[in-house]
Amino acid sequence: MSGKLYIVATPIGNLEDITIRALNILKSVDLIAAEDTRQTLKLLNHFEISKPLISYHRHNEDVKSEILLEKLNEGQDIALVSDAGTPGICDPGEVVIKKAIESNITVVPIPGACAMINALIASGISTSEFIFLGFLPLNKKNRKQKLEEIKNSNKTIILYEAPHKMKNTLEDLKDIIGDRRITLARELTKIHEEFIRDNINNILDKIDSLKGEMILIIEGKSSENNSQNELNELTLEEHYEYYKKQGFDKKEIIKKIAKDRNVNKNEIYMKFIN
Repeated sequence: MSGKLYIVATPIGNLEDITIRALNILKSVDLIAAEDTRQTLKLLNHFEISKPLISYHRHNEDVKSEILLEKLNEGQDIALVSDAGTPGICDPGEVVIKKAIESNITVVPIPGACAMINALIASGISTSEFIFLGFLPLNKKNRKQKLEEIKNSNKTIILYEAPHKMKNTLEDLKDIIGDRRITLARELTKIHEEFIRDNINNILDKIDSLKGEMILIIEGKSSENNSQNELNELTLEEHYEYYKKQGFDKKEIIKKIAKDRNVNKNEIYMKFIN
């Protein structure tokens, strides 16, 4: 009889977020497959758990998956853990989980902390429909395609990003989707936990002084955003005529165009100074 593969969520910062069930599973399994054995050992030592550990990370998934499958088929129960949060969500785990299912091995999820969900529920941005995109691609072409997907989605978007890359990502987002409302969740469950709820422009002004792990929640495109984006695709002359037909005077039109395009009204005024 084969063993079971337990997918065990672990704390993303605060060790008190471990569940009783997760602790019982970690105590009962024959082996723990860990993304970083040193990191997992700190967790196990804190809760006075002693179990054999095997390294299982992005760079050895294919090889180690086969080893884990052999042990599962021998009847051993294995707990799979990542450094923090739920394995398989932008963390190692997907490969061995798929192989275990293909081999008719029982896979058991042990619920617990998940950074993206905790960031979302406290973001103040709609939770009714959302898309998790993980990390943006590094390839410029693929990255632009993904940014366009964000621009055109009316659903809330969740992104992970490395702290040292967050400023560039916010600048890329601003260039493609404009100055949309976002929430930056920082250091979740830790001492310096913080939620920064603002538009992209304002957060860009603060980003250089921010440190720690971050998650980005982006408001979906609203019907108001749709119409504004359509206006911004017009030439300035077409944009001007759009408001002129609605009966606005020149001064009001210039103010509206400046607001739509997020530029200084004097810049628009200079275009129509006749």
